Parts: sequence; structure tokens; C-alpha cells
Amino acid sequence: MDILYLLIPVSVVIVFVIGLVFYWAIASGQLDELDREGNSVVQDEDSGSQYK
Repeated sequence: MDILYLLIPVSVVIVFVIGLVFYWAIASGQLDELDREGNSVVQDEDSGSQYK
């Protein structure tokens, strides 16, 4: 039972840290236009690379 005095506060802190990281990702635009990077892989654009 004594371990709950440690696990509950640690769990709450971890949840707040995950929430802050998620909020930072949304506020900084990390989750905007998720399809853009996926589409850039399949588009046939010449990147000017010497390897083709």
C-alpha cells in the first residue's frame, strides 16, 4: 500500500509532462499538414540529385 504514495504522484507528473509535450507540438505546428511529407515521397520531382 505504501508504494501507491509514490506511484500516484509520479503518474500524475508523467501525465502532465506528456500533456505539455503534446500542447507544445500543437502550438508549434508539428501536427499541421501531415500529408505533405507523405506525398513528397511519392511525387516524381527532379531534386537535382546526381543519383537517379
